[in-house]
Amino acid sequence: MSAEEPQAISEVEVDTSNLYREEVYTDLRVASIRKLVPIKLDGSPDETREPLYSGQTTLMSAAGPVPVQCQIDAATLEEAAARFPAAIKQAVERLVEEAREIQRREASRIVVPGEMPMPGGLKGGGGGGGLIG
Repeated sequence: MSAEEPQAISEVEVDTSNLYREEVYTDLRVASIRKLVPIKLDGSPDETREPLYSGQTTLMSAAGPVPVQCQIDAATLEEAAARFPAAIKQAVERLVEEAREIQRREASRIVVPGEMPMPGGLKGGGGGGGLIG
């Protein structure tokens, strides 16, 4: 089965060798740090795997709030907190670059007459008339 094919509900299984407990830490202002603690099937810590850290914040833009998430390369909560600003900055830079790329693609897109948007989301072009009542 490829990654593109939807999985049948009867085929959904829990990967019991890859379980994590989630812990969330916040400064109640701008930062949320999520720690995924590796655990065994019985819930005890799995010391053979490292915890995973990610950060989240919300930035305000002209279009409204923008949630920003990032992975944080850290071994401890202290390291994750110290690396949070740089990780968020990199994530924002990626978002800005993605937005610029989308704008470049849209600006260079060739619009053909049959694909010109019309009010109401209908596509124009072509002949033929509709019924007028």
